[in-house]
Amino acid sequence: MKKLFSLFLIALFAFAGAQESKETTNRFFYELTFKPKKDSAKIEKVIMSLDIVKDKSIYRDFTAIGQDSILKVQFEAMQKAGVLKDLSKSFKMPKFSEKIVKTYPDMKIQYIERIANGFSPMSIGYNETLKLDWKISNEKAKIGAYNAQKATTEFAGKKWTAWFSSELPFQDGPYKFSGLPGLIVKIEDEDKNYSWILQGNKKVPNWEELTYMEKLSNIGLKVTEMPREKFEKTFNDFKKDPFATARPMMTQEIMSKTIPGMDGTIGDMMKKQEKMYKDFFNANDNPIEPPYEKLKVGKVEKIGKEN
Repeated sequence: MKKLFSLFLIALFAFAGAQESKETTNRFFYELTFKPKKDSAKIEKVIMSLDIVKDKSIYRDFTAIGQDSILKVQFEAMQKAGVLKDLSKSFKMPKFSEKIVKTYPDMKIQYIERIANGFSPMSIGYNETLKLDWKISNEKAKIGAYNAQKATTEFAGKKWTAWFSSELPFQDGPYKFSGLPGLIVKIEDEDKNYSWILQGNKKVPNWEELTYMEKLSNIGLKVTEMPREKFEKTFNDFKKDPFATARPMMTQEIMSKTIPGMDGTIGDMMKKQEKMYKDFFNANDNPIEPPYEKLKVGKVEKIGKEN
């Protein structure tokens, strides 16, 4: 029964993985404005974080990090009472599930997603080295609190305009972007499908990459690396059927059981979590990058080299 409950924890907390460390980090907050639907003018906004430590940076949706302390209190109270509770009512779903790690100084990229592997969480990822061809302009502007300079590049078949500030001495930026002589404080594609702008930053002492809930569900402790093409197929299969690897283990007897403190049967909870997954993945059909298959056959210009 404990393994079954772990499966539902995966559904709640599988959207941010990490590896443990303790030190002080520079955390930069970007407001990401994006169009989740190709055929709609509707835009959404979310806060993304870029944590820069000594030898790497970690980019991810800040949602799970921001509510981690609240969930910790609720889960510890649940453990003390010995009664399970549906924490999905307290958990706000992130907009983006990927985590991107850039390793310094070579800026090698590791792109990570989480999937369910039977009753266990599993992190999968691919490695990539990008050589973005930046054209630095003499044009300057004030972006928020920082003096910035303009630069342009092409990536994933799109033209991008960035503003970087040498006042922030990090050759990094949101998502996969890096390589300018200062932190990128604003970047957007020419059609404004995706636009990041720096909103603030702070020092985080005793920083740990893993959140409390990630530690609890063992998410992100190890990343299974694979070629990008295989990664995308594996992740797409997961999106189509999130419980494909667990379903063969679920007998009718197990599906009809109830868990004290939880509403409905295990089967009911699986349907609920499956809907949550599919709603999440169907919410955005306008990705930053096209599928790797299109890049590989040359339908979209590929900037960078695949490892």
